Amino acid sequence: MPELPEVETIRRGLNKFVINQKITKIDILCDKSFQGTPNLGRIINIRRFGKALIFDLDNGCSLLIHLRMTGQLIYDGKERYAAGHPSDNFVAKLPNKQTRVILTLEDGTLFFNDQRKFGFIKTIPTPKIENDAFIKKLAKEPWAMTAEELYVKLQKHKNSPIKATILDQSIICGLGNIYADETLFAVGIHPESKSGALSLEDADNLIHAASDVMQRSIDSGGSTMKTYVKADGTRGDYLDKFAQVFRREGKPCSKCGAKITKIRVAGRGTHICPHCQRKLV
Repeated sequence: MPELPEVETIRRGLNKFVINQKITKIDILCDKSFQGTPNLGRIINIRRFGKALIFDLDNGCSLLIHLRMTGQLIYDGKERYAAGHPSDNFVAKLPNKQTRVILTLEDGTLFFNDQRKFGFIKTIPTPKIENDAFIKKLAKEPWAMTAEELYVKLQKHKNSPIKATILDQSIICGLGNIYADETLFAVGIHPESKSGALSLEDADNLIHAASDVMQRSIDSGGSTMKTYVKADGTRGDYLDKFAQVFRREGKPCSKCGAKITKIRVAGRGTHICPHCQRKLV
């Protein structure tokens, strides 16, 4: 699943190609991939809530789009613009067997491809977007949350490992596996630490670190994971330039020189410096 920086990169990229274009036709090739009644209108804005994209139309309706694990948005017009899970679809003739929804625009076509059919497009009246069940459960993103707000949430999940807690989108929105590892390294906290053991100061440090690592990734166009690329089809370079622990097992810690190790926390592969990250209980 793309993490927040990747989705924000996609949002910014697609602005160039679809803003102010009218959707003249919607073809649904897979019922599971489209929820609600197809609605035609002009795309006047693209927003992001966590890892979801919102296309606002000029008719009072919006399209909520979530790429999930293998979703793609591919614009084909005077230029080909591909976003999401990279594959031969980026340069292939479309539609193909992985195309689930086709949005015909005034000047070009936007294809929603999804190999595993976990992603979706959903029609929602614009005023009701924030009341949608999917959106409503999302917590604030790090840059919109106070230390006090996070601290209270941590105490409510005091016996859970801190990594599992910050991966919960209803507690803090936007962190996935990559940025959770990077954030916890930045604050020097072991991912197996009990959430309730963090102090208010720890919560404040965590919020600032999460904001910093994700902003660095947004600025560099996202991570270089094999499954996600920038909206123009080129890879982001966050992992190459800035990642301190993620996928660096066996390499020296940039702070102390100890070897980065990989463990499992809450069922997820987790990268740590065993020397720099203290375990709170």
